[in-house]
Amino acid sequence: MRKIPFVSNLQIKVGVLFLLVALIPLGTVGTFAIRTAEDLIFNMVSSELENVASDKAALLERWISERQFDLQVVAGSSILKSMDSEQIARYLKLVQEKYEVYEGFVVVSRNGSVVFDSLGGQVMKSLRDLIRRGYAAQKRKFLYNQVNTTQEKWYEEPMAGRLYQSGISLEPGRRQSVFRISAPIVAYNGRIKGVVCATVGTRTILSIVLRVSLGETGECYLVDKDGTFLAHKEPKRILAENIAQSESFKNIFGGVDHRRIYSDYRGVEVLGASRRVAGTDWCLVVEQDRDEAFRSAHRLKRYVYLVLGFSACGAMILAWLLSFYIVHPIRTLSRAANSLAGGEFQSPAVKTNRTDEIGVLYRAFQDMADRLREGQLSLKEKVDLTEAELRETDVRLKKTELAAARSEQLAALGRLAAGVTHEIRTPLTSLKLFLESVRGEIEISPEYQEDLQIAMHQVKRIEATINRFLDFAKPQDPIFSIIDTAQLIEDALLLVRPKANHQQVDLQVMIDDNLPGIRGDRKQLGEVLLNLMVNALEAMVSQGKLTVSAFMDRFELGGKPRDCVRIDVSDTGPGIDEENISMLFDPFFTTKASGSGLGLSIVQSTVRRHGGDVKVQSAKGEGTTFSVFLLPATVHGIKEYDQDIDS
Repeated sequence: MRKIPFVSNLQIKVGVLFLLVALIPLGTVGTFAIRTAEDLIFNMVSSELENVASDKAALLERWISERQFDLQVVAGSSILKSMDSEQIARYLKLVQEKYEVYEGFVVVSRNGSVVFDSLGGQVMKSLRDLIRRGYAAQKRKFLYNQVNTTQEKWYEEPMAGRLYQSGISLEPGRRQSVFRISAPIVAYNGRIKGVVCATVGTRTILSIVLRVSLGETGECYLVDKDGTFLAHKEPKRILAENIAQSESFKNIFGGVDHRRIYSDYRGVEVLGASRRVAGTDWCLVVEQDRDEAFRSAHRLKRYVYLVLGFSACGAMILAWLLSFYIVHPIRTLSRAANSLAGGEFQSPAVKTNRTDEIGVLYRAFQDMADRLREGQLSLKEKVDLTEAELRETDVRLKKTELAAARSEQLAALGRLAAGVTHEIRTPLTSLKLFLESVRGEIEISPEYQEDLQIAMHQVKRIEATINRFLDFAKPQDPIFSIIDTAQLIEDALLLVRPKANHQQVDLQVMIDDNLPGIRGDRKQLGEVLLNLMVNALEAMVSQGKLTVSAFMDRFELGGKPRDCVRIDVSDTGPGIDEENISMLFDPFFTTKASGSGLGLSIVQSTVRRHGGDVKVQSAKGEGTTFSVFLLPATVHGIKEYDQDIDS
């Protein structure tokens, strides 16, 4: 047999084709999932950073505004207007003790004399020396030079009637960074009598502002318009390092087109957000390392690659099996054809049980081989032809008999399926008629009256079970009437109480007094409660507690909150897996070993036909609670309810 070239090998072609068909969609979905996850994480982290930056900036702005307002109140007090140093000292000491943020105060009169100074600053000492010497002109020049060289216009600006706030500084000998706020002291006649200046410590507020919960790498810091650190979690950087040449600074102060991902002052890629602090030249920056923010996306990417690797291996194995399934019979047929071409008419016949095109080809080839063999044999001996015809006839007869037997079996199965409904309904109807006749014609003692009622309910329940699939496919319209909520619950409990007692389940019922009635179909709503209670009992193998409660609640129905009658059915069973909760009400979904999976779906559709809704709360190992919300049958409620039903 001629050897098939590698590139012309059909098995390889089929395997590669199957591999591509299997992996391309999976790779597309994986890529889409990774990109979607990265976009989602990016948006979430960016939004969180924006919120943190806004909150921290607003907090800092509010704190600064409070300090400015405090100083204006202090400057406007009658004690400071009196310029009495003793009263001012006591008053400002109380202010300093109360607010705990002021390092000290300085009060200077209009003529430049120091009324009060709790800081003992060098500026004030020099000013007092000049005043004692009487050098008024030198005093003014000294003040002007000090103001301009240190850029602290704490005296000049208030004397012009303006509130002044300095930048943040870290002065020698201080344990924290500070800034100054000064305000004019205005007399009752409107004339400025002097200036009060407060040195404000920032340790308390900056410790709150810089504290953020953004993983291990999240940080918040404060810089001025020149890029100098005003506040940072590493104190050594404050007023000592500058980020003006970094991409962070360009992103913060460069313009309106801010980038969300950039390199920070350390050269690390981060996600960041910034906010200007109103009334200052400060900017609050919140950042988190990009690698940490996208850690979950990287983990998802590894999982996707792992899945793709396993899928590729599985696809290769399946591709080989599929190609073998297709190519192997062709190779077998090719060898048989070569044998037949060599005159080996007695070689074993090729046979297969396949019914696809390969099977058709096998049978056609076999038919051709049989004819050639029969023609060859007919030349040798005529009797062999007759025997071959008999064998062929026998084979066809057996096939015909097998086909007839299978047809008869299928017909019998169809007749059996057609009679199932009749065979179930007939004895059930007889049992129902017998119980009704017993209740109507025979005097029953009171102790058996409840058992008879339970038996009748169970018969009706069996009838309802037979029709459940049909009811789900074509639900019946509810027959509305005013129903007593407490009585509806008691009727359902009457049926489940024996089962609860048998399982030694503690049954607890809590129904609020004066509950309004509900408008609905008594039978359908009773089936809803019965279904939920039976499910709760089945969730508890033995013992446990079944709690049924009814009370008024407020729930959103029809797009707006409404007053509803809420009925809760709670059990202490093992609970429901979180991944299964969203599928509980799907048709044919069930976690039980047996069951159609229609019970909860019918419960939901029934309650929604009544204008209500069903919710479930469950936690693994903590039990499950199903809540049924129904509109009360008040005059206003009936009107709105009818509108909902019509819509």
